[in-house]
Amino acid sequence: MKISVCGKGGSGKSTVVTFLAKQALRKNLEVLVVDADDSNAGLARMLGFDSHPLPLMEMVGGKAMIKKKMGGQTLLNQATIRTGEFQPEFIRRQNGLMLVGIGKILQTMEGCACPMGVLNREFLKKLTLEPNQIALVDMEAGVEHFGRGIDEAIDKVLVVVEPSFDSLQVAAKIKSMASSMGKKVVAIINKSPSETITKKIEQQLTEGGLAVIGVLPQDPSVFEACLTGDVPQKGEAFEAVPTVLDRLLSA
Repeated sequence: MKISVCGKGGSGKSTVVTFLAKQALRKNLEVLVVDADDSNAGLARMLGFDSHPLPLMEMVGGKAMIKKKMGGQTLLNQATIRTGEFQPEFIRRQNGLMLVGIGKILQTMEGCACPMGVLNREFLKKLTLEPNQIALVDMEAGVEHFGRGIDEAIDKVLVVVEPSFDSLQVAAKIKSMASSMGKKVVAIINKSPSETITKKIEQQLTEGGLAVIGVLPQDPSVFEACLTGDVPQKGEAFEAVPTVLDRLLSA
């Protein structure tokens, strides 16, 4: 299953991806995390890796060469792509957890991220998972990835919603755009400070046709860990994830 994790910027997408990945490993699943956010620099550290792999954009010679090199003899030009076929520099592996990255915006005047969107879309189309594998795609914030067709090969969309009006608005837009592509969309409430707030958010999401499959409470250990770029593997939020994962894989 290929799962897109998306939502408003700052809603906690990368934290949720990390929690889901760690809990999936406990279920003896192999997990491929795809870093598709062109501005997030901390995902590798959050997952426990010392460094990021080389971005797949480098496999095609960078943004300027993507159109020419996509037709050349690279892994990305194969009809299917399996996790065991990556050269070591383009993937990080650790005890069933794998990480690949599409590319990043690294400097001023670099141009738009459209080539990375094209590469991500084609990669996800060709990505072929084994029966015991799942892919978690940490998407860029907002809804632009739907406009680029990146979610075309996604099996399920998970919207991360934090307690804010803007986050609810983005969730509603994601629901609309994903549904128009025929994708199953579910939501998770993140950083909820109270049961009262949770009920209010859940009511609004339900009225908009979004099923809520879980709630991660506001957890001080997560905020503290974020100061160092780490993610805790214990605490209220982390322990709430198994239920979310079970519902995500079965919903």
